[in-house]
Amino acid sequence: MKRSIAALALCSALLPIAAFAEQPRTPSAEGQAYEYGMPLDVAKVVSITPASNAADCQVGTAHMVYVDHQGQTHKIAYREMGNCSQQ
Repeated sequence: MKRSIAALALCSALLPIAAFAEQPRTPSAEGQAYEYGMPLDVAKVVSITPASNAADCQVGTAHMVYVDHQGQTHKIAYREMGNCSQQ
């Protein structure tokens, strides 16, 4: 139950992030590109890799690997806002 809630919260958090920046529309080696409103069947989140170039308030591409309810593993790429904290 806790995993389902966490996965749902993560998916809900991805929706506004994806709307913030334009995304590639084609699947790539980095994973399928997430599009706003895209349904995700997330049973378990395997890993989340933050965007490597998302520093200093820049938008970068992050990746999530998850397993759906049929046991299939998927990798999805989504846009993420960098850390905007002032130093």
